[in-house]
Amino acid sequence: MKRVDVVYVLLFDETSEKILMVKNFGDESSYYTLPGGAVEDGETLEEAAIREIKEETGLEIDVRNVFGISEQFFEARGHHVVFFVFTGKITGGKIEIQFPDEIEEVLWMPVEMAETFIPVPLGVKDRIKKNTTVTYLPPENLVH
Repeated sequence: MKRVDVVYVLLFDETSEKILMVKNFGDESSYYTLPGGAVEDGETLEEAAIREIKEETGLEIDVRNVFGISEQFFEARGHHVVFFVFTGKITGGKIEIQFPDEIEEVLWMPVEMAETFIPVPLGVKDRIKKNTTVTYLPPENLVH
């Protein structure tokens, strides 16, 4: 099995009632996810998150903390995927689809609906609203 790291970013609107989601074109049907994607060789998780959000939504962000980590085995692809879900803050840009062959729509979705698509255990509405996170330290901030 090949390990694949995937980053997603949880971004709230000004009222904290909606979460930014993307609708992806799929092989069989479209599906919603948080904006994000695979970490490339030589990238930190933070760098990948910033790049993926820009590519998928047109927005610039700061990565804040870790919201959740989960994993899944995709036997058919031979992948062991580890999902890192971060919180972030929009710092610039405007919503526009950069890759229309991959992304069908970028939208603000009510928290109650969005939580069903976030790759962490269901029933985390209270955690989402409270913005419960764990600190993320990129490599340059670690002291050994």
